[in-house]
Amino acid sequence: MASGWTRDGAVQDQIDASIEDAVQQARSNLQSGESAQVCEDCDASIPEARRAAVPGVRLCITCQSAAEQDEVAVGGINRRGSKDSQLR
Repeated sequence: MASGWTRDGAVQDQIDASIEDAVQQARSNLQSGESAQVCEDCDASIPEARRAAVPGVRLCITCQSAAEQDEVAVGGINRRGSKDSQLR
């Protein structure tokens, strides 16, 4: 198969690298350790069920939701190559 200017498998290497970057980003966002009993932002009590379900939790549900809305989504590379996907 003709591959142009790249060696065979270069596209798959790029896809694998992008996936590995996304996995590392997700792992870096995981919390660990002992959960806080009060929210670091608003000093509200964090329920026992939340502390048990999410190890290392530091924020109450309200503050966590607000923090997640403020996060910027990481843009990726358009690999589909269709014109429709480029217009989104």
